[in-house]
Amino acid sequence: MSFEPIIYALIFVGVLLMVEGIYLLIFGKSVRLESKINRRLELLEKGEDPEDVLETLRAERDQHRKNTGIPVLAPLYERAAQANIAFTPRGLVLVMATLAIMCFVAMTIFSSAGIVLRIGVSFIMGYGGLYMWLNNKAKARMELFEEQLPDAVELIVRSLRVGHPFSSSVSIVAQEMPDPLGTEFGIIADEATYGMEITESLNRLAERISVQDLRFLAVAVNIQSQSGGNLAEVLAGLAVVIRSRFKLFRRVKAITAEAKWSGWFLSMFPLLAIIMIQLVEPNYYDDVEETSLFIPAMIVVGIMLVVNIIYMRAMVNIKV
Repeated sequence: MSFEPIIYALIFVGVLLMVEGIYLLIFGKSVRLESKINRRLELLEKGEDPEDVLETLRAERDQHRKNTGIPVLAPLYERAAQANIAFTPRGLVLVMATLAIMCFVAMTIFSSAGIVLRIGVSFIMGYGGLYMWLNNKAKARMELFEEQLPDAVELIVRSLRVGHPFSSSVSIVAQEMPDPLGTEFGIIADEATYGMEITESLNRLAERISVQDLRFLAVAVNIQSQSGGNLAEVLAGLAVVIRSRFKLFRRVKAITAEAKWSGWFLSMFPLLAIIMIQLVEPNYYDDVEETSLFIPAMIVVGIMLVVNIIYMRAMVNIKV
């Protein structure tokens, strides 16, 4: 066996590191358009007109969603929108193309694979590496949003109980909460100021941010706006439910952490063993790799590894 599988793995790891490096090189330390405090308030403090700030934030929010109709690139744009990545849609394509070209050059130098295989693997690595990076950033942002939501709902409840209307309560949350929730609620408050129904803005946010608790909030506000009732009490109960779900989720995550790491170790161990064998004894498989059963056996092993990863993930993926 050759070292080419190891070379491909190292190139893919390099792709993942390169995406982060390119982003930090272009946009600095910030991984998203949002700041650690509140991007909307930062723009307002610079003296910009509130309407211009709203249009800027809307443009940043929707720049990727306008391009989700392209089938191949739609998953990338969806994840970029959820992560609120500063790359423009054209910039994402450029990064993917750059990564694919660099992978092709690396495989040309270090591998003897045919040109068709190199082109195919380069595209898969460029696309897959960028998707994995965007997916991780989107998951991190949504987890942070989910963590901030109970505090935001409780702040809304306190504001309602002292006599503020719901729109003013949302505006208070936008001023007090850091990003990502602060800016998102700030957009809702600004849209309500300029005439949009606040329930419609909240529904759009719930559709854009894949957080189940946010959908609960949108449904509660919609029902109250149509049928009336004590919104403060409804949201107070919702805040308790959200916080309880969040605590339960964290507890389940802690309980299943060992099983997850065990699953990943068991899944990766065969690959690591192959890599170590190739490094220590490159000719270990020479006696069998020319036999007719070698390729079918490798295919079966690969399928079993994939099934193992899927099964292990399903076992520890407990829905809360």
